[in-house]
Amino acid sequence: MPLTYLTRIAQTPAPTFHEERRADLIAGLWTDLGYAVERDEVGNVLTRLTPPGTEGLPALLLASHLDTVFDADTDVTVREEGGRLVGPGVGDNSASLAVMTALLRDLRERPLTLRRPLWIAANVGEEGLGDLRGAKHLIRTHRPQLGAFLAVDGYLGIAVTRAVGVRRYRATFAGPGGHSWGDQAPSALHALGRAISALYALHLPVNPRTTLNVGVASGGTSVNSIAGTADLLLDLRSLDGEVLSDLDRRAVAALHAAAREAGVKLHLERVGDRPGGDLRGEALLDLVRDASREGRVDLRVASSSTDANAAVPHDLPALAAGVYRGGNAHRTDEWVQASSLAPGLKFLRRVVELYQRRPVR
Repeated sequence: MPLTYLTRIAQTPAPTFHEERRADLIAGLWTDLGYAVERDEVGNVLTRLTPPGTEGLPALLLASHLDTVFDADTDVTVREEGGRLVGPGVGDNSASLAVMTALLRDLRERPLTLRRPLWIAANVGEEGLGDLRGAKHLIRTHRPQLGAFLAVDGYLGIAVTRAVGVRRYRATFAGPGGHSWGDQAPSALHALGRAISALYALHLPVNPRTTLNVGVASGGTSVNSIAGTADLLLDLRSLDGEVLSDLDRRAVAALHAAAREAGVKLHLERVGDRPGGDLRGEALLDLVRDASREGRVDLRVASSSTDANAAVPHDLPALAAGVYRGGNAHRTDEWVQASSLAPGLKFLRRVVELYQRRPVR
């Protein structure tokens, strides 16, 4: 059943910050299934199932992100290869959106007795510099009405129980520029190089796992011009909040020192702050374990950065769990095992059923 939706969703482009076309598709699919759909100010799509008598009870919110890592010019055609569906973004997170849409259809055809509200959202801004803005908005706006948050994202059989904290910066170095022979101005690219070298020289603890990555660097205009501007994007991660804050401080100091030593100015902008730590999802994990066991799915727990991170500051029990099998995420040859979608749907429906009987507190 999820296959009915997957190709349509995956072949509708949804770059981060430009998810409108896919949001329109999802809203239309859910409306056609008979659900009342809301669109909020940041672009999230939401439907709330609140049967009579459940008003005021804590809701379970299922959310899958709309956006992909691919730009608008990427060919997102999906092809079938030996039982696999292959194409950019076909898994992350199109497959999850397809399974959630199939769940809504399933609930129409085989209704559950909902003793507590069930909310289902397709949210914006999970990838790249989206900084979880969709999930952050949903939780910040609706926290008093929520009992638990499940980010439907990733591979079937994996539950994310700990949030990896992330800080991201855009550093722009600026100088006067000039001619490579006729001027003696400082180079912004010189500062950039010093900065990258200094960043990668910073000590990173092995435990707790902590990482640093300069993912993008660019600058200059021509081979015979002194670079007037150069910039980089920096990603810092750790399983420990205090360690992350310490790395943040040291990385920022290294960037300022590189600019000062090269004789240029630095403009530093924090472009990402994903809270990390314990997701308080023990009771929710029990439901996921039981649903996995009943579906004969081997479950393992992991640490990662997902929409579930957005729940940490609000003390909302949360997890991320996957509903498909696949590989090559964030590559143009990403693939999904078509036969895995039905077990993923069965698993997700069972989690919803178990929440009705054993609400998370």
